[in-house]
Amino acid sequence: MSPPVETETHFMTRGAVSEKLSGTVNGAHVSFETAAEAGTIPAPDPHPEAEDNSLFERFAWLYVFFRERLFRDDTDRIIQALWAEGSPPAGTRLIELGCGPGFYSCRLAARFPSISVQGVDRSPRQLDCAQEKAHGRGLDNCLFESDDVLNLSHADASFDVLLAARLFTILPDQKRAIAEKHRVLRPGGRCLIAEPRYALWASLPLLTMWFLAGLTHRRDGFCEPGKAIVLSAEAFKNLFASQPWRSVKTWRVGRYQYALCEKV
Repeated sequence: MSPPVETETHFMTRGAVSEKLSGTVNGAHVSFETAAEAGTIPAPDPHPEAEDNSLFERFAWLYVFFRERLFRDDTDRIIQALWAEGSPPAGTRLIELGCGPGFYSCRLAARFPSISVQGVDRSPRQLDCAQEKAHGRGLDNCLFESDDVLNLSHADASFDVLLAARLFTILPDQKRAIAEKHRVLRPGGRCLIAEPRYALWASLPLLTMWFLAGLTHRRDGFCEPGKAIVLSAEAFKNLFASQPWRSVKTWRVGRYQYALCEKV
């Protein structure tokens, strides 16, 4: 794979973040000008019926900012790893676990109109952003739904390809997640996982969200850890031994480590 493109990180004041986010983020309009003037930063598109015990739900707008503006875009690396010939067969069914605002799901659906892409996440606000993005880009082959990555609602052998990026950073039961990934893949299906290598870089979204939670005097009740879970190279590789894969390949590029697994 080609060398990584490193991203320069700039830290801003709370008001500056609000101003930075005002406008359009990949087709989805987000405005926090009023919030900046008032001195508070509410999450957009509130879901009164949703359980607001997740930082990714309470501060959904902030994670969208990290994903869209700061994290590396691995789309080309994903395509190269999954499809050495350059494109997937027509009719390929792909699922992305922990899709967040739909960054990769929408990019892959746009790049390959002949495949179907399903993104799943637990945050209604993240899914709203993803669905709005797909709708704005006219992606009829890209859908999003709420689901639990530890207990997926899909039947066995439902997908040809599975993608997960930065999922393990907040997921303690990683072996259970690997088992679910293996279960929903068809025989011969492929799973690509991308995880950060460095704890501080991986923890930036969580640390920032916890900081904002402290400013709002609400630090209790959120389900996420205080910092990201980052696996060593050995632990990352050993994680996949829990399932009978036909092949497992792991490698590292810059700040990320990857695993490509093929089901028997």
